[in-house]
Parts: sequence; structure tokens; C-alpha cells
Amino acid sequence: MTTTVRVPEERSARVPAEQRGPGRDRDSVRLLVSCGTEVSHHAFVELPRRLRAGDLLIVNTSPTLASAVDGWIGHTRVVVHFSTRGDDGRWAVELRDPDGRGTTRARAGGPAGTEVRLAGDVRLVLEEPLTPYGSRLWWGRVSEPDVLGLLRRHGRPIRYSYTQRDQPLSVYQTVFALPSADGGGSAEMPSAARPFTARLVAELVSRGVQFAPITLHTGVASAEAHEPPYPERYEVPEASARLINAARAGEGRILAVGTTAVRAVESAVDAGGVVRARKGWTDLVVTPERGVRVVDGLLTGLHEPGASHLLMLEAIAGRAAIERSYGEALSGLYLWHEFGDVHLILPEGPHTESCSSNCR
Repeated sequence: MTTTVRVPEERSARVPAEQRGPGRDRDSVRLLVSCGTEVSHHAFVELPRRLRAGDLLIVNTSPTLASAVDGWIGHTRVVVHFSTRGDDGRWAVELRDPDGRGTTRARAGGPAGTEVRLAGDVRLVLEEPLTPYGSRLWWGRVSEPDVLGLLRRHGRPIRYSYTQRDQPLSVYQTVFALPSADGGGSAEMPSAARPFTARLVAELVSRGVQFAPITLHTGVASAEAHEPPYPERYEVPEASARLINAARAGEGRILAVGTTAVRAVESAVDAGGVVRARKGWTDLVVTPERGVRVVDGLLTGLHEPGASHLLMLEAIAGRAAIERSYGEALSGLYLWHEFGDVHLILPEGPHTESCSSNCR
């Protein structure tokens, strides 16, 4: 998407929807619906009326971890964002500087051998950059083997400067979040699912909409324009693979809830277009050139113009459609980021209703 589009600072959602006034809940956000270049404006609680029986929503069950921990390098305070646990026991981490307002600002990573003191006399030693083309995230080794326990005792949710205040971890859990067998989770909330409530899920089920759970543990968000997502751990269970394949064989639309759900399921499709039960690491970056093989549409938040996630949106809907919908979001004063409004991208083509009936 063109980088000439600028999102004004006041369009950042600073607090969750349920804290913006009496009688509000998580689903008290707005819903931008696009089908091709046709766009319409709704409340999120209208989502069941925008979908139909036979549609399948792919949802991420990864819970959010309290991934931000205070530390010290010598006498200098830093904040460590624990991103991803590696197979060898190391963690991908990002070091940040406190900004004096309860949030943080970017800090150069490294060098190798840097030691960070954490609570409880725990030591983190940086070893090498996560990738050869960037120095923001580093692989580090922690002296405490139970890092997840360290996060539970001393961590807090990752918070960025556009938010107004600290929030409890429960604010960052979606209705689909489930405990992982190994206690793992996401450094940052799979936020596209945040507006769902139990009430709304029940209404969708009553209307014949199905859900296929997958898991993708997200790392920290990309801080630099056009920075690709890092490898992440995922799992597509056998039952979900069967649901997706059955819906594709019929006339159901496959709609991912969040870019994480797209990344997981598109990593589990074979050369013949069949989704298989798979788990492991994915380094897939969905671009217009690669395209999508499984999903027909997407429910997602609003992304910064330079974010790599927009390439995925363009792969699903086309650049013209995304530029049109983002123009509507800006002129319509929609809110950005994890507590903000959401965008439903519906497919064009055979086996769908007309875009006009979908968008209205």
C-alpha cells in the first residue's frame, strides 16, 4: 500500500472499547466491510448479519503472555520484551528503553555478550541477532530455566506509547484463548479476535457459522516499516484441517480472523491445495506474488501503511480494494491498533452473493 497515506496520531485507540463509556463491551467497535472496492460501515455487533450459514471462521487460540519484564544493564534500566521461545531453550528478545511515561522506545540490540539482570537474580545474556538482516531482536539465554514462570511472576503485557495506561493481562486475552499444553503463548495479543464476546460467538453459531481453531504464537510486532514477520510456532489440528477442507468442498467461505490465522493455515496447505494437520515453525510471508490458497476473506484490525501485513491484505483483496477501504477508514475516523476498529474483507467471485448484498 502506498506509504503516502498517514494515520493521524489521534486515530490510535488508547483504551479498550469497554472502557470508553458506560454500557460498552468489547464488541462496541466499528466494522468496516469491503467487497472488492465496495465499502460499507457497520457496528461490529452486526457481524452475524454480514456472514451466512456455512461460512467458516479460522480463529487463533494462542493466549497472550505477560512478556514485558524490567531489567538492568549495569546501572541502566531497560525493558525486555520476550518474543519467542526457540527449540534450543533460548528466547528471542527485544530490549527497549523506558520513556518515562510507562511505555518504551526503541533501543539498538546487542552487542553479543551483553548481560541483562532481571528480577530474582536472573541473568539474560544476548548471543546473536535473530536474523542476519536486522539487529532489533536477539537470541538470548536465560539463567532461569522456567522463563514462563518468570513472566507470570514479574511480567506485564507489552504496551506501546499510543495507549493511555497499563492494563491487566485479562484485557489482552481473546474469547478464543486457550491454555497451551507447554504454557506457551503470544508476546502480543492476536488482536483481530478481541471484539468477539461469548454472546456474539453464540449468535454466529446459531446462524450456522462454524469455527476452526488453530494456534500461532505471535512474536513482538514489527517496529520498522516493511520489516517482514519473524518465524513463529504454529499448529493446525486435524479436526480443523477437516473442517476447512469440507467447507472448501461446499460453498462455505473460509474467513480468517486475523493475519496470524492466515499465516498458520496457508502454511499447512499442500501442493494440491489440501489443508493438512501440521505444526512447527513457519516463516511464510504472504504477498500478492505468492497469493493465498485457502482463505477467501479476512477479519483484521487496521494496520499502519508501512506494515508488512498490508501485503497479505493485498494478496487477498487486491491493492485497489485495500487503498479504497483504508481511504474510507481514514475519512470515517476509524480507530487503529489492538483496541481499535476492525475490517471485514469479503470475497468476490463465484459462489458468493453480490458485493452489494454483502456490503449492505
